[in-house]
Amino acid sequence: MSYITVKNNQSIFFQEIPVLDYESFLLMNTGFLSKEHLHCVNYYGLAQKEKLKLICCIANDHEHSIYVSSCVLPLPHLDEIGFPEYSSFTARHLSFHIFEREIHENFGIRYHDHPWLKPVRFAHDRFNKESGIAEYPFYHIESEELHEVGVGPIHAGVIEPGHFRFACNGEQILHLEIHCGYQHRGIENLLITKKKLLQRVTLAESIAGDTVAGHATAFTNVWESLSGCVPRADLQLARTLALELERIAIHTGDLSAICTDIAYQLGASVFGRLRTPLINFMQEWCGNRLAKGLIRPGYSNFKFTPELAQRLEIVLEAYERDFDEVWDRFHTLPSVLSRLEKTGMVSWHDALSIGCVGMAAKTSGIERDIRASHPHDLYTELRHEPILKIHGDVYSRTQLRHEEIKQSLVYIRKLLEKVAAQPDSERVLLQAQADRFCLSLTEGWRGEICHCAITGKDGELVHYKIKDPSMHNWLALALAVRNNEISDFPICNKSFDLSYCGYDL
Repeated sequence: MSYITVKNNQSIFFQEIPVLDYESFLLMNTGFLSKEHLHCVNYYGLAQKEKLKLICCIANDHEHSIYVSSCVLPLPHLDEIGFPEYSSFTARHLSFHIFEREIHENFGIRYHDHPWLKPVRFAHDRFNKESGIAEYPFYHIESEELHEVGVGPIHAGVIEPGHFRFACNGEQILHLEIHCGYQHRGIENLLITKKKLLQRVTLAESIAGDTVAGHATAFTNVWESLSGCVPRADLQLARTLALELERIAIHTGDLSAICTDIAYQLGASVFGRLRTPLINFMQEWCGNRLAKGLIRPGYSNFKFTPELAQRLEIVLEAYERDFDEVWDRFHTLPSVLSRLEKTGMVSWHDALSIGCVGMAAKTSGIERDIRASHPHDLYTELRHEPILKIHGDVYSRTQLRHEEIKQSLVYIRKLLEKVAAQPDSERVLLQAQADRFCLSLTEGWRGEICHCAITGKDGELVHYKIKDPSMHNWLALALAVRNNEISDFPICNKSFDLSYCGYDL
């Protein structure tokens, strides 16, 4: 067997993952991507003494399954001369580019045909520490007619550090290169070295501050699966509610920011105000407006009671009334439409080739939504139908937010019908099983989140790999602004609203 088929959140013995020779490994996994409904959710390396084990995970969105395979290569040494170079996955399908760049940076694996083999993060434990972020090899065009514009890594306002390097002809952007590796936090290593479960789930909540529910749910589902724990229905309900509330809150805040970038002050004010009661409700529920402390493996400190359900109904009713009114004004204004339509376009072909997920994929006509393709928690009952747009522009990304908000309101009201008084229950002490592998996929508001975990002989974590959707979608922003005026960059950037910290782990 060339690969093992698993389901989302299914735990298997690590030794069950088939090991292939590199040529077979490459041809099989790149061949999978000839079909649109198959895509790579994770591809990474695990150092084992003098060997490097590569693990590739390909999701089949039609069959709701994931194909997992592996390959073992000798681990290079920094001073070794004549070490072999390999054929790259990326030369056959561009969506592998970010995975192979990370493998090259972390372990020194060389590819003779990778088109863009640049550093990803400059992690402290990278293979070649002689190279530094100050010498990042930005693409440069020699021309007397063109000029470069650098933005960041120190930004105005409260924002994570990242650098944008534009090559422009007057106001027209010809090329944009984005680099985010300015504060590698080492979260994946910390998840190994910290031994208490509470420490680990707190780290998971901190992967991206605007996706607390998304990453906490992914970690929680991984740990419960590794421990053989089936979560209670009330825990699944609370997690699904938190994910949809997080989606509505962030989408609403993004609509406010989009209005700000096109100087539509009424929309900026009203959408911004509407986000507040949503996150304030989260504080009523769990004591934190971003849902920190809410989602825990095997238990919850904050039950979702019938009283909270009644309170949320009131909040949502008031929210939806004002939201519909301001949206009706917003999307019919010619001055708004002139800024949003046909700005920052990403074609279906480009989005598919670079492996876009979430909003960036769905607004270019590609169905990538874990809630439908690999459902977990109560999404199995909601039977989610992804919303798609085809134009791939700022207006499509704006419309998608509006329609997903309306859809999430329907889902939440369905979930509230299931809320019932729950008796107090004891915490379940969870211990991960030995020599296991588990992969968890969660659809955050931004898109597909993937957490992979491996345990050793004593059941302790020996490897943890995180992929935020921004890993795929930053390149989409770089493509979107080509041939746009540089003054349109802020609105293009906000329409994607990608994460610096989710990328710079």
